[in-house]
Amino acid sequence: MRVFVTGATGALGRHLVPGLVAAGQAGAEPVVVDGLDREAVIAAVLAAAPEVIVHQMTALAELRSLRKPDQVFATTNELRTRGTDNLLAAAAQAGTRRVIAQSYAGAAPDKRSGGRLKTEEDPLELRHIRSAVQGPAAIMYVDKTVPREAPEGIVLRYGSFYGPGASEILLEMVRKRQVPVIGGGTGVWSFIEITDAAAATIAAVDHGAPGVYNVVDDDPAPVADWLPYLAQVVGAKPPRRLPAWLGRLLAGEFVEAQMTSSRGSSNEKARKELGWVPRYPSWREGFHAWVRG
Repeated sequence: MRVFVTGATGALGRHLVPGLVAAGQAGAEPVVVDGLDREAVIAAVLAAAPEVIVHQMTALAELRSLRKPDQVFATTNELRTRGTDNLLAAAAQAGTRRVIAQSYAGAAPDKRSGGRLKTEEDPLELRHIRSAVQGPAAIMYVDKTVPREAPEGIVLRYGSFYGPGASEILLEMVRKRQVPVIGGGTGVWSFIEITDAAAATIAAVDHGAPGVYNVVDDDPAPVADWLPYLAQVVGAKPPRRLPAWLGRLLAGEFVEAQMTSSRGSSNEKARKELGWVPRYPSWREGFHAWVRG
């Protein structure tokens, strides 16, 4: 089976490509192409003639602050809209049957906090934040367009990444006590260790009906639980605590919302239909493995 992976040099791609080879691919041949150059994307896909396309294009390498999310994610949002369209057009011309695209199920400014975990059937109900309009729209675009346009369109909503080569900036900031617990830390986050995310993606190459899947671990947890635990694991002092109004002033409304109203997601569908089980079912053991290297 020929698989065309975009974003192969990214945090996930660096684990995904070796995993695909280990799973039986004959090898990997690199190609450099701008994901926003429609003709170049189509030409590259036609030359590869893949049966499966895996869309992992993002531009998040320099991510440090989320005060202005739409500005920070501007290129990623384009890759999730125009870049997705380019790959779907290429898939149609190449006769590619399955397109697997990256989406998001990590910490979000959910409109309603608490309650049961979100499933794939729940609508995306987010607080309106003036600086974070384009990002949610781009995510919803991927979620709706890929299953509709590809013969076998699969969207993998990954939780917040951590692990080798992912979110190293978080460890640095926690060590320096630059990540406070805001407003009580009631926001529930869903994590996924980066090699577990790669394993779920490999499973989706030949498992699962078209549709959307939450790729998260088994243990969604409030910030008030996981952040002090991570600080302890890295040997740092406990995180500072800020009231919501001060956190909003210092970190921005988007971060304050992530810290206080995120709901977390269920992985039941991915476990059942992709035949995937995370190696790290909880961030508790995953954080230890991450920090110890």
